[in-house]
Amino acid sequence: MTSTELTREFFGRAGGTDVHRYTLSRSGITVRVLDYGGVIQSLEAPDRSGRPADVVLGHPGLEGYLENNRPGAARVFLGAVIGRYANRIAGGAFSLDGVLHRVPVNDGKNSLHGGPAGFDTRVWSAVPVRDGVRLTLVSPDGDQGYPGRLTTEVTYRLDDRLTITYRATTDAPTVVNLTSHTYWNLAGAGTVHDHAIAIAASRYCPVDEDLIPAGDPAPVAGTPFDFRRATPLGARLGDPDPQLAIGHGYDHNWVLDDGAPFAARVWEPSSGRLLTMWTTEPGLQFYSGNHLGDPFTGFALEAQHFPDSPNRPDFPSTVLRPGEVYHQETAFALTTADEPPVA
Repeated sequence: MTSTELTREFFGRAGGTDVHRYTLSRSGITVRVLDYGGVIQSLEAPDRSGRPADVVLGHPGLEGYLENNRPGAARVFLGAVIGRYANRIAGGAFSLDGVLHRVPVNDGKNSLHGGPAGFDTRVWSAVPVRDGVRLTLVSPDGDQGYPGRLTTEVTYRLDDRLTITYRATTDAPTVVNLTSHTYWNLAGAGTVHDHAIAIAASRYCPVDEDLIPAGDPAPVAGTPFDFRRATPLGARLGDPDPQLAIGHGYDHNWVLDDGAPFAARVWEPSSGRLLTMWTTEPGLQFYSGNHLGDPFTGFALEAQHFPDSPNRPDFPSTVLRPGEVYHQETAFALTTADEPPVA
């Protein structure tokens, strides 16, 4: 029976702490994970002719990640685990059990991706597990303004797919929203305009100018947010119909349909690579790489709860209490196909 090969190597030092890279290999797929930020640094997968290419964006060395996380840098979170709270919290504040909590503002007037020193900037503890590696991080009470001592485990396993399992517990009520901020480019280079994207969602969250959800989730039908059928990203960005065009790109949450056979599928024509994603989360933040140094050279599929949920009691709750376990499982499979998925 085939098993996953796992190796470990020194990758550099962050703040005086050793950083290591873990390489998972199986059936032609190779994934490299860092214990700095829980980063997926690279993922090599074959095209329809069996030729491998790296299909995620990453830095070749640790310095690229450290530089991106320095104060004042335009952070893009390449491949990192995001926490404690993925996405935005309006005004950098939320109330929990009648107590107001303030968290750092680092995205205009809002808090983004756990603040300037979120989980993506930490060195995690790592241990090998069957077919993969498990990372653990303890976030103390008050870390980045969040209440409660949170213990988080993120496990990467590679078999017929790459599965990311998240688990977290707390000693006091808090809010938690974790995700992976991996950027994909199934061609291995160039832009992602030719990628045909399908998202199993009949509704999305309209947002205001600060990308905070405004009002109730709305139907995607008749809007540029309708990806229920696979649609090339570039065609939607440049659609001549102003009702369907979204020239500045996407950074929105889709409300995933219950019972759908997948959360998202993406097909790239030149390589034939097909990415299929499944998740236990209720939402999917699709970001088209609008503000990368080279825009639209990668896209992110961020499985998570909805933006600003701590301030929206009508959204699925992100509250975690002592005795409860936060659990999420998100998986990605890379195969090939000669045409885009039907849905």
